[in-house]
Amino acid sequence: MESGAEKLRGLRITSLDEDDDETEVPQHPPPAAAAAAAADFDDNDDEEDDEEEAEVTLGFLKKPKRPGLLLRHLFPSKAGGIPAWLDPVNLPSGKSSCCGFCGEPLQFVLQIYAPIEGNAAAFHRTLFVFMCPSMACLLRDQHEQWNYNHGNPSRSVKVFRCQLPRTNAFYSTEPPKHDGSDKPLCPGAPVCHWCGTWKGDKICSSCKKARYCSEKHQALHWRTGHKNDCLQIISSTDASISVLPAIGKVPASTSWPEFEIEIDSEVTFDSDSCSENNSKSLVVQRHGKPDAMMQSWMDQFEADADNKCWASFQERVSRAPEQVLRYCREPNAKPLWALSAGCPSNADIPSCSYCKGPLCYEFQIMPQLLYYFGVGNQPDSLDWATIVVYTCQASCDQSVSYKEECAWVQLYPTTTMRR
Repeated sequence: MESGAEKLRGLRITSLDEDDDETEVPQHPPPAAAAAAAADFDDNDDEEDDEEEAEVTLGFLKKPKRPGLLLRHLFPSKAGGIPAWLDPVNLPSGKSSCCGFCGEPLQFVLQIYAPIEGNAAAFHRTLFVFMCPSMACLLRDQHEQWNYNHGNPSRSVKVFRCQLPRTNAFYSTEPPKHDGSDKPLCPGAPVCHWCGTWKGDKICSSCKKARYCSEKHQALHWRTGHKNDCLQIISSTDASISVLPAIGKVPASTSWPEFEIEIDSEVTFDSDSCSENNSKSLVVQRHGKPDAMMQSWMDQFEADADNKCWASFQERVSRAPEQVLRYCREPNAKPLWALSAGCPSNADIPSCSYCKGPLCYEFQIMPQLLYYFGVGNQPDSLDWATIVVYTCQASCDQSVSYKEECAWVQLYPTTTMRR
């Protein structure tokens, strides 16, 4: 049987003639929940010795070789920049596109193109991750996620799944040629001229040209240049003249740097090629140089009861220190947790919001991504140990184009110590 790694690397479109108000936020879950999660972690650890380990594929970042390689009709896996929406028309909107705590529009993190063989409804399938850039919101998110099974929790990290059959209104049934001739079948919905991410439902009342996803982005665009551009558009007699940025072109300051995600199997990396020192420095230096408090915590942490989980995490990641993503949708796949505390038990993972079926682990985002995004090491900078994504096991096909899935955030204890 073809391995999960080979499947993900070989995913492509084949031609038709081929075979078919502010309060103190607790950092950790309630004691009972933490104990259950820790017990579940220990049980899972024992089970791993009795079953064959699922093959994991890793994601690495690289700059695209040339412009235009990460457009939506080429079905990219990418991080940073703006999303290449799979369904370009029926985008998430309203509260779905905003942080559940501060109410601001979420920022695009990454997307993974992951169609499912044998599922006609998921011939094209992409998972999108968005996040509020506020660490204060992420701290609240990490606490709120324990309420998944007690209603819809507020979240600052959101994952959307979008899938299409082979024959659809947006793309050709033939695979992309990658020769510059590939084009989508129709234009997408107009998006915000400030962030380039969310649907531009609001229109500038003066020029009637600029579109925005929120009042905040309209105000930011106005203060940073649209005030003058707006007058130029109004006074222009040539309707074709526009000083607005083209779709897909947004100010660099509004998004994280853009990269292509390159996939490779974890088994291709020799675990003996990384020294112990490289392993130890991997997570400590996820933002660059470690600060004194971080190092002090590391020295203490390595001697406590969580040492087994932490050591396993570091050893595993040290095989390929530049990995930003781990992917495996096989039935026996499990996340790689940095800590045993804060892991969800099976009962903590909710059911699919649409078909009510079970969710399964699909991928996780590693803290190394923060380095590539240029996130600093200030007290209020974003920081996480890992972000684990669970998706509908059946990848159900419902009427909603973008279905929200489950993201589980695990933070380092240092996120509260540094505040």
